[in-house]
Amino acid sequence: MNKIKKSIVLILCVSLFAALAMGSGSSSDSSATKVGEVSSKDDSAKSETKAEDRKESSDSKNDKQKNTTQSEYHVGDTLIYNGLNITYVSSNYFESDNEFIKPSDGNRFIRLYFYVDNKSGSDKSVTTFDFKCYADGYDCAATYQDDDISATLSDGRSGEGAVYFEVPADATEIEIEYDLDWISGDKAKFIFEGDKDSGLVFEKSASASEETFSVGDVIETKNLKITYLKAEEYVSDNMFMQPADGNKYIYIELEVENLSDSDQMISSFSFECYADGSNCSGFYGLDDSLSATLSSGRKAKGTVAFEVPQDAQTIEIEFEDNYWTQNKIVFLYSE
Repeated sequence: MNKIKKSIVLILCVSLFAALAMGSGSSSDSSATKVGEVSSKDDSAKSETKAEDRKESSDSKNDKQKNTTQSEYHVGDTLIYNGLNITYVSSNYFESDNEFIKPSDGNRFIRLYFYVDNKSGSDKSVTTFDFKCYADGYDCAATYQDDDISATLSDGRSGEGAVYFEVPADATEIEIEYDLDWISGDKAKFIFEGDKDSGLVFEKSASASEETFSVGDVIETKNLKITYLKAEEYVSDNMFMQPADGNKYIYIELEVENLSDSDQMISSFSFECYADGSNCSGFYGLDDSLSATLSSGRKAKGTVAFEVPQDAQTIEIEFEDNYWTQNKIVFLYSE
């Protein structure tokens, strides 16, 4: 399952997740506390550490940006709107190597690539569904590839990806509209410019978050007790399930116990992965993927997996333990 499929599932389930979200919505109950460690060695003492709310990073507090809007954006331009920076990196014509994904006669595929940086102070989402394509004024169908832009970014995090459309081969003017605000109907317009690359390179941050949890840690929130059991690379023996060149699959294994008096839902869709601060795609090829609705006092064990760059220095996996406050528990991946 690629990122766009994940987006579809998230959109269909958002109401359910909101209703069953971890926590009551009170910010005073949104903290996670390390209560112990799991180790094969003798541990005479366990220290307790408070996980601070990452809802507002220092960069966001000190780097508030004004909206910059213009009538149209070209390759190399950056749109800034409500703290979300979207840079139009490149455009190109695209030929799929999948025999089942081909344009109709007289059409061709186009691709626009974007880099997105969240400086808003809260979570922001970007998906392919936010973009609409018009060729000479006529609506065009979207198509999808593994690097589709689709992510929910925490404050201070970044992501990158592409949008794809099928357009007439003889189209002379191709415009891609991006929904800035679905309530007001405001839109930004990106101009397709054929094969053009801005040459922009974005610096990634390998520094870890201020508060992370490691293998062996036991964490408690108001509703859950989470034990971080394992972190390993996954090597697939399925020829049809392999990471992209330069990437690898990784997973963490968690045990989750419901401490509350009501049912609690947890699944791999509640997690986001960042390699050196940049969003990574989920991997859903493991049979023991974490997914359960737990009655009071019940437990579940499972894995959460992602595809990450092989040369990533810092890999962090975030779990949103409170839907309303957007409080995060950050698991540091280390084999």
